[in-house]
Amino acid sequence: MSLPFRPVVLWTDALLFVLLTVLAALAFWTARNPQWRRPWARVGQSPLAVVCLGVLGAYALIAVLDSLHYCPRLPQAVPGQPAQYSDTVRSVFDALTPDLWRVQEETYSAPLAAHLFVRQPQTLPDGQVVRVYPRLRIAAGSAPPGQRWGDIARRTLSGAAAGLAVGALCVGLLAWRCGRVRGARAWLAAAACGQAGWPVRTLAATLAVMFVLVGVIAALAPAYHVLGTDKVGQDVLYLTLKSIRTGLLIGTLTTLVTLPLAVLLGIAAGYFGGWVDDAIQYVYTVLNSIPAVLLIAAAVLMAQVYIETHVRMFDTNAARADFRLLFLCLILGMTSWTTLARLLRGETLKIRALEYIEAARAFGVGHGRILLRHVLPNVFHIVLISTVMDFSGLVLAEAVLSYVGVGVDPLTYSWGNMINAARLELAREPVVWWQLVAAFVFMSTLVLAANLLADVVREAFDPRRGGA
Repeated sequence: MSLPFRPVVLWTDALLFVLLTVLAALAFWTARNPQWRRPWARVGQSPLAVVCLGVLGAYALIAVLDSLHYCPRLPQAVPGQPAQYSDTVRSVFDALTPDLWRVQEETYSAPLAAHLFVRQPQTLPDGQVVRVYPRLRIAAGSAPPGQRWGDIARRTLSGAAAGLAVGALCVGLLAWRCGRVRGARAWLAAAACGQAGWPVRTLAATLAVMFVLVGVIAALAPAYHVLGTDKVGQDVLYLTLKSIRTGLLIGTLTTLVTLPLAVLLGIAAGYFGGWVDDAIQYVYTVLNSIPAVLLIAAAVLMAQVYIETHVRMFDTNAARADFRLLFLCLILGMTSWTTLARLLRGETLKIRALEYIEAARAFGVGHGRILLRHVLPNVFHIVLISTVMDFSGLVLAEAVLSYVGVGVDPLTYSWGNMINAARLELAREPVVWWQLVAAFVFMSTLVLAANLLADVVREAFDPRRGGA
């Protein structure tokens, strides 16, 4: 019996799951190492960190669901024939949100509107042609025009109630899990008074807000475009949520290239000095002398030429867009490691002159052991903070590069492509504002959460502040 779908594994999907596996292994190792467990415990005790981790976790969940790709099976014209699969690549996220992409309008429509944003010609029964605002296709399942706001209010309240119920269930399960020793009721009482040892109330409020938003969207999506539609009638909320994967991949996969180069070369330059330091400084000085935008543009154009000359290697549009995204991550990683390497070089120069490093050398401890046991732990906070800050910069860089036309493939869902598509509509009257605002809000939320989390992590891990 043939499957109803054919799994598809893109290059970025594989690398993303490799990265998740590495992070899970690091989390397991951290939980078994008290030296690293203590600062992360301090991070978990910060209400701000809990909120940021909740937001980033929601973004990461959407990105993971959107990275499980498949091709749906086509209907069989003749029974008994081999199964045929579509060339259209879908994801698990698409399967969970069919109301956001199945109904496509003709052109723009405002958020929660029942009619198109622009007039369309319509022929009356008497043959007269008039220009009217046509009713949206998705609005067939909504209330009549005169009762639209009442229907929106009812759907919003029901969705919010369902979200609160799910949030209360999650808090109840958490209380049952954490209160096995002294009882769930006692644990809830301690958590309500702020005596649970970690910010339970902040976590509960964050979960409640998230589930309420999901419930409201789930209630409104079958009958309304919550954030309107774009020029070709696609749901803007769907485009914005699909762009989360691109933003996170740009920020995380680039880190796989940046960190090994920056850590190895930066620490080696500061620790060994001499000709090693001179050679590494020469490399990143030359690299910094090349304008990054020009280097990225040249690399992206090379990737485009490679795709066009090797068409058989890319059997679907998704594979071609994925290759360009992967190549963009690689070139961004090759051009963004120099700043972190300079920071690590300067910090290592100070650390190698300390007394305990000199004592370790005097006792004959090898260079590798000194670097792993003494140097790397004392610069780890710089690596962590720079990684999070670089993540924010890379997310913004994707938007800028896509805006100027040298970013991801135009077929790829990304905030940069959304902004690029919306910029020309700001000059029309009335203004089409919702596509630009949606991309800006979602992108700013991700960057803000990452930056605020970086501040909390810095406080916990910086040895000068007593963190490590």
